Amino acid sequence: MSDITVLLRAAGLGDAAAAEAVVALLYADLQKMAHSRMRQSGHLTLLDATGLVHESYLRLYSKLHKADGEQQQQDFPDRKHFLAYASRVMHSIVIDMVRARQAARHGGEFEHVTLNTAVAELPPQGDDEILRVHEALAELAEMDPRLAQVVEMRYFGGLLEAEIAQTLGVTERTVQRDWQKARLFLSMALRS
Repeated sequence: MSDITVLLRAAGLGDAAAAEAVVALLYADLQKMAHSRMRQSGHLTLLDATGLVHESYLRLYSKLHKADGEQQQQDFPDRKHFLAYASRVMHSIVIDMVRARQAARHGGEFEHVTLNTAVAELPPQGDDEILRVHEALAELAEMDPRLAQVVEMRYFGGLLEAEIAQTLGVTERTVQRDWQKARLFLSMALRS
C-alpha cells in the first residue's frame, strides 16, 4: 500500500493533517489537471490554474468535514479515485462560475430583452457553449453513468485510458469504446 493510499484512508476518516498531506503530495497532479482545464476554458473564468486548485481543495476539504465539525467519511481508495473526484470538482467549479457570471451579466432577477434580433441568431459563445456541454454531459450521465465518468476523467481530469480503466474496474478497450460512444452522443446533443 502506497503512502498516498494510507493518507487518503486517514483523510477519509477525518484526519485533517492527512488531507493536507495528500494535497501537498498530489499538488503537481492537481496543477496539471487545472492547467488542462484552463486551456479548455481559461478565458471563461476569473481563476487561474492555481486558483482552481485552491478552490478545489476547499471543496474537497469541506466534503471531508460536515458543517457542525463532525467528520464525514469519504472513501478515496487510491490516487486515481482521488484525482477522478478532483476532476469532477474542478468541472463543477468552472460550471458554477460560468452560471454566476451569466446570471450577473443578464441582470440576475431581471428579464433579458434582446433589442437586435441579429444577436439572437449568432451561434452560442463561450459561457453558453460550456453550459451546453455540461447539460449534455448531465443527460449522458442519466442514460449511462459510466460514459459520463469516462468523459469527466479523460476530458476534465486528463487521466489516461489505463488509469480510467483501473479506476472503473474495466479494460482499456472498454474505456476506448465508452469514449467513442460518449463523444458521439455529445456531438449529436450539441448539434441540436
